[in-house]
Amino acid sequence: MALHFSTEEFSARSDRLITSMKAEKLDAMLLFAQESMYWLTGYDTFGFCFFQCLVVTADGRKVLLTRSADQRQARHTSNISDIRIWVDRGEASPVSQLKDLLFEMDLLGSRIGVEYNTHGMTGAVGIELNAQLNSFADLEDTSLLIPMLRAVKSPEEIAYVRKAAELADQAFDAAMQEIRPGADEGRILAAMQGAIFEGGGDYPGNEFIIGSGRDALLCRYKSGRRQLDANDQLTLEWAGTYRHYHAALMRTVIIGTPTNRHQEMYAAACDALSAVEEKLRPGHTLGDLFEAHANAVDSHDMMAHRLNACGYSLGARFTPSWMDPPMAYKDNAAVIEPNMVIFQHMILMDSVTDTAMTLGRTYLTTENGPESLSKLPLDLPVKSG
Repeated sequence: MALHFSTEEFSARSDRLITSMKAEKLDAMLLFAQESMYWLTGYDTFGFCFFQCLVVTADGRKVLLTRSADQRQARHTSNISDIRIWVDRGEASPVSQLKDLLFEMDLLGSRIGVEYNTHGMTGAVGIELNAQLNSFADLEDTSLLIPMLRAVKSPEEIAYVRKAAELADQAFDAAMQEIRPGADEGRILAAMQGAIFEGGGDYPGNEFIIGSGRDALLCRYKSGRRQLDANDQLTLEWAGTYRHYHAALMRTVIIGTPTNRHQEMYAAACDALSAVEEKLRPGHTLGDLFEAHANAVDSHDMMAHRLNACGYSLGARFTPSWMDPPMAYKDNAAVIEPNMVIFQHMILMDSVTDTAMTLGRTYLTTENGPESLSKLPLDLPVKSG
């Protein structure tokens, strides 16, 4: 087995989950989120895009139902000893095979938590699961149970996050070596991802965001590349990733000379990030972070150019997104605790003047205030010819 954590670490995670299950009076849980399976057992695959389910009982038993292509994957990467295969044949349903497994495990009439809110479960599976199991057991939506356990990191996890942050810094340094008038966005991306792979890192949970010119105002990856002009703007959002743990960063790089609007928006982003850092402490909420960000941006008369969220938790994530709950948006009551890893991004996009400005980095929460995991300066990055 190629496990990335100690036996003691996995035992502690299992104990935390079982304690929470008992508090919720759950006899079992059906895990469909790949992140939950990885956290609990080390199981590492992209086969979650097909049907698979990890059944966990309140007495600690774990049974994985997956496809034949993932059988060896589970054996090599996890501590799961009981691996069952659902068979691809004709109109056979993996959900009906899951029901048979639950019956075998004596879970008829039990109370079962289900992870519905995950990319590992399609709507079609959810509909069929409810139809097959509603008369078999009492089903409860427990989609947030494990994510909230995962939000507070252990020392072993924090070590991986720190490595991810080092790789993120190295990726930006590699990008800055390529950024200049006439530079191709493809070479910039290749340099960034190459630095992470060379450092022992992984693919990220989603594509790096890169956009220049008008596309610097985009917050998502899109296909297509361009070459940088003599006076240009380049928005980058990327993450160092190590053992699937992410440390994200965001910057807008100016090529040539910053405009006055760039400078104004950069000042607002700096003030907003500073205000957020004051609230990024145990006892405050994720809603407090958004409020601090919004008040600072709005004081610069830029409310129309900000987003309705300013960050989120990070951890071990799988495609299609590295974003983890909880998220920093208005009135989110989720409480900040020590040893959470939280990415804060100040994103300003002025579509009137086609001006972009972003500033973001990942923090570890501590009793003494937030620790930036990146060593990069917050200065406005400028590259001239």
